[in-house]
This record gives sequence, C-alpha cells and structure tokens, in this order.
Amino acid sequence: MTRSREGPAATRSLEAPPATRSLIVAPQWIGDAVMSEPLLARLAARGERLSVAALPWVAPVYRAMPQVSDVIELPFAHGRLDWAARRRIAAELRGRFDAAYVLPNSLKSALIPWLAGIPTRIGYVGESRFLLLNRRLPNPPGRPAMVEYYSALAGEPPSTGERPLLEFTSSMLDGVTRAAGVLSGAYWVFAPGAEYGPAKRWPAEHYAALARSLHDRHGQPVLLLGSGKEGALCEQIAAAAPGACRVLAGQTALIDAMALIAAARGVVSNDSGLMHVAAAFGVPQVAVFGSTSPKHTPPLNPHAKVLWLKAELQLDCAPCFDRVCRFGHTRCLTGVSVQRVEAALDAALDAEP
Repeated sequence: MTRSREGPAATRSLEAPPATRSLIVAPQWIGDAVMSEPLLARLAARGERLSVAALPWVAPVYRAMPQVSDVIELPFAHGRLDWAARRRIAAELRGRFDAAYVLPNSLKSALIPWLAGIPTRIGYVGESRFLLLNRRLPNPPGRPAMVEYYSALAGEPPSTGERPLLEFTSSMLDGVTRAAGVLSGAYWVFAPGAEYGPAKRWPAEHYAALARSLHDRHGQPVLLLGSGKEGALCEQIAAAAPGACRVLAGQTALIDAMALIAAARGVVSNDSGLMHVAAAFGVPQVAVFGSTSPKHTPPLNPHAKVLWLKAELQLDCAPCFDRVCRFGHTRCLTGVSVQRVEAALDAALDAEP
C-alpha cells in the first residue's frame, strides 16, 4: 500500500507560488492608457497582481480595468522632473513589487522603479535608459501600432486581434446618466476636441450641422464632452445648433465622461483619447482622422467607422502628424462632409448586434 506524504512540507508543495507583484508605469495620454489594456490583460492572465502608477488625468482609465488591483496617482506636473517627489514615492514603494513595466519612453518615467529597487524593470530603450531598465526592448522604427507596441512588453509571442476593453458596472452608469439628466442609449456624444492640435479637429461648423440633423431626426440631445480647454469650442458648436446640444466639456470628471460615453447611443469624434474610450466600450462610433493615421492609432471596435481621405483625395502630405496644417487648408478634415459622417454613424448603428 502506498502512503501519501503528509505534514507541513507536503502542504507547502501544493500551494501555488506567490503572484508576481507588478507595477505598471502608465503613459500620460488618455488614448495611450486605453491602448495599454491588452498588455495588462496578458499580465493578469498569467497571474500577475497589477498596480498602476498614473498621472491624475489618466488614472480614471485604469479604474475601468477590472484586472487592476490598485491605482497610485502620481502628483507630478506635466513636463517636470519633480526629483524630490519621485524619490519620496520610490521610498514608499520599496519592497512592494517584484517587477515594473515602464510604458512611456522618457528617462524620468523609469526613475521610480529604479529608485525603488524593483528587481525586474521592463521597457523600451527609449531615452537611452540602459542603467534604469534591466530588461530592455529595442526602440521600433517609425510609428508602430500602439496596442502591439505595449503588448510586446509582456515578452510573449504577438497576438492578432487584441483590442482594449473597459468596463463599468451598470449601477455606476445608471448613477452618472441620472445625474446628467439623460437616459442610457437615448443621447449622442460628440468629442470635438483634440489635445494634440487643430490639424486633428473636424470643423466646428460640421459638428454643429450634424448635431442639428441628429436632433431633428431623433429628438435626442447631443452631449459635448472634452476638457476645460475645449469649452469654448463646444460652446461655439452649441450656439450654432440651438436646442440640440448640452455643453459638458470641462464640467465633468474624466471618469463621468467615460461613463457617459459608455452609455451613449453613438459617438462622433476626432482621433483623440475619448475616441479610444468609446472604442474600448464597444459603442457605435465614427472617427474622423486628419493629420494622423488610423494605421497607428485606430479605434479598435467592431462598431467603429473610420473616415480618412488620404487615398480618396490623393493627399501625399497625409499623415503629416502636424499639430497645425502646414499648408493652412486642412483638406483632410474639411473634405469630410456632414452627410458622410451621418451615413457612417447610421451604418455603425446598423452593425450593432
């Protein structure tokens, strides 16, 4: 008769090894934060326990990712080193993590994992971070697709068809829509701004004409979302579409704006962070591209329609990635008609299961 081995040693041998405690240093743009979600999904699927260190204006994105256990808000000003604050935070994190994934390419973004003595520090070479990172990937040429770019940090074979997914509870969505005075699925969202610059913005008068048409056809309000910097632009659109729009730009926290996008009937935007939010919630959407390229940062959403006139207008200058059109005409944007965007939105709605 074979006897089983018993006792404390046997019990320990059956226990799962402790999960790797991983710190994710987040990118500083909303869209990039959204596109990092497939990487986090990969890490969580292999048992890593994830905490995210993020700047305040992108931290809400990670609160919509169920695989994230903790979000650490970093009190840094944009573009500043903040050396003393980084040293203080690194001291607080010392001993808490086994690995760090540094998503931005800047030198300063790798400082906290290095100062905290995190044993494994993973990222792209970026700004010559040979000392700060001990598992480095070479910088890729050109402008790679961002989801694949971040997912490669997992060190696993590439996978086709990965797309970011965000999630809110139904009670959270109900609370936000109720506070905004709208019903879920009975309003539209426009995100007419683009932090990058005017060469990414479909004209305000086009947004206004589309708002008037949608309101006339459906009788449903259009919510204009964006940052406080985009408030004047949204007021201009609302003034040109009397009774159709409500300006919420600069009046809602990012997490509430995300919830309003998630519960919308449809979304129209430029290539922006909120475009990626809509895509990650799977909302029917139309994305108008100008100076940037949908090959680099597409809305990864089966219910998305992308309008980009590079081939149609034979625009050799596109994508230029300029903030302001160097020729002063922005034909890539002005050439996208209101009727075409509305037809694309109807098609996106029809494609919804």
